[in-house]
Amino acid sequence: MDPKVLIAIIVVLAIIVIAAVVISRRRHRSTHLKQHFGPEYERAVEQHGNAAKAEAALAEREERVHKLTIRELPASERAAYADEWAAVQRRFVDDPSMAVNEADRLVNRVMTARGYPMGDFDQRAEDISVNYPTVVQNYRSAREIAVRHSSGRASTEDLRQAMVYYRSLFDELLGTTAAASNDPTVLRRAS
Repeated sequence: MDPKVLIAIIVVLAIIVIAAVVISRRRHRSTHLKQHFGPEYERAVEQHGNAAKAEAALAEREERVHKLTIRELPASERAAYADEWAAVQRRFVDDPSMAVNEADRLVNRVMTARGYPMGDFDQRAEDISVNYPTVVQNYRSAREIAVRHSSGRASTEDLRQAMVYYRSLFDELLGTTAAASNDPTVLRRAS
């Protein structure tokens, strides 16, 4: 066989192998991101307009958060925060507005204590989505209700729902996800 033909065949085969490896890595990356982020993946695709841009943004998000020093809270801190949450939740019955504001501040304090940077809200939500992709939408929803409430456009039921949303993230951050925290009847409606 002519050496030039043999070299051409080897080059073509090498290109095919390289293309197969690249395609395989992209599929693996896509599968990883879809499985890890779940609904957040779909939200990113919608936000960025296509899967490739969304995947690049999600991968960058993962890389950024993995560079942070996120720490577990010692048992004593978890207990102190849990006690604070219980007080905030009890306050809801008498003053739902104040309780939601305090819940937001408490969640932010726990995030700070864990090592999450406290930039703007969108950045915080993106950071949280890396480690807690199943509750990040709850965090966004709670925040949206709090913002609506600040302009007088949220009902007591909305505030109750915001507390449930904040609680889901709070429990994840503390590592104390309990059955009661997922129960929407945990908070009684204020009259």
